[in-house]
Amino acid sequence: MPFIDGPSGPLECLVNGSGDPVTMFAHGFAGSISETRPFGSGVVGLRVFFHFRGHGESGDGPAPWNYASLAADVACVATTYEVNRGVGVSIGAGALLRAALERPAFERLVLVLPPAVDRPRTGRAVDRVESMAQRADEGDVEGLTELLLNEQPADVRDRRVVQMWARGQAQRLVTPPLREVIRRVPAEHPVEDRTALKAVACPVLLIGQEGDEAHPSSVVHELAEALPDARMQIFSAGGVLWNHRGEVRQLISGFLND
Repeated sequence: MPFIDGPSGPLECLVNGSGDPVTMFAHGFAGSISETRPFGSGVVGLRVFFHFRGHGESGDGPAPWNYASLAADVACVATTYEVNRGVGVSIGAGALLRAALERPAFERLVLVLPPAVDRPRTGRAVDRVESMAQRADEGDVEGLTELLLNEQPADVRDRRVVQMWARGQAQRLVTPPLREVIRRVPAEHPVEDRTALKAVACPVLLIGQEGDEAHPSSVVHELAEALPDARMQIFSAGGVLWNHRGEVRQLISGFLND
């Protein structure tokens, strides 16, 4: 896969398709290009997938790990490939939202499972990350895999694709770059003041799911109120990643291809 010069080291990219529009896909924390590719199914034009700093083969430079840094990665990819649309998942959604405030050239955005707006996460989301961090510090891939599986709806845990996803996440979480920043995740939030989101004039599709403590559906409602042109869809527990994957892909492609 090609690399581009990022703000804190090389960024690994995967490009397919051709023509306009040009859509970028930003993964979540401990995510990967392979996990965001299904969200591009059916999306016309050029599709640009990339790994954030510290993920995949992308570099891990000295810049601090926060939404400002992740938004800088987004901006770099967007400028290099003349991106005009974006899809972000979890922390990737937050980074894309932050970048949209600084780069108003986006014509459409899709934010999947946004984790926060302008306040740190609290409650079990923090406890969850601390449990993950302890296992990551110990290099406990099996323990991390079990923890991640137990957070998925009971009716999907035995599926091979879910088990493979959990193990892949666990293997990435024990790598030094991610192990060093995992405890910072709950304290991070994309914007300092949600009123600034009035400046994001482009249409935004918000996708959430119930029963997800790491990505509360309440955040989708908050963003829908803060953004000038937003529509939202909230699925049942496990719906976005597992039970309604085809519907999610159709929703995204329909919105971006409109």
